[in-house]
Amino acid sequence: MFGFLKKKKEQPEVIQTLSSEEKEELQTAIERLKKDIDQTEETDQLAVLFEQVGLKLAELGDNDQAIEQLEKSLSLKKSINDGYKRLMSLYNAKRAEAARAGDDQGIEHYMGKMDEMRQIAKQLTITGNK
Repeated sequence: MFGFLKKKKEQPEVIQTLSSEEKEELQTAIERLKKDIDQTEETDQLAVLFEQVGLKLAELGDNDQAIEQLEKSLSLKKSINDGYKRLMSLYNAKRAEAARAGDDQGIEHYMGKMDEMRQIAKQLTITGNK
């Protein structure tokens, strides 16, 4: 009746690939954002720009660079925006990758990073900032 005990059918994993045009557009946007970063001095604006660069790099699949840019954004201004969520998912993916490789140090490293992210969320929730 409800299907609680029924075996669920596995959905095939769909991997989206970007066309060369989409990749080129993202690269152009990243270059534009990097120029804006070079010309900006305001901390809050820099945080937003680094977050945007990180999100676009993640879209391109350059996860290590995306992590670096998103970490810069959070170091300038703590927030729970799309960059926070994406960084958390990138850390989780890196942790899973380390687990598959049997890399205990990698697992520990990314678990620590995820704990730091949870602390940021906790602080911002308590203080009411976003």
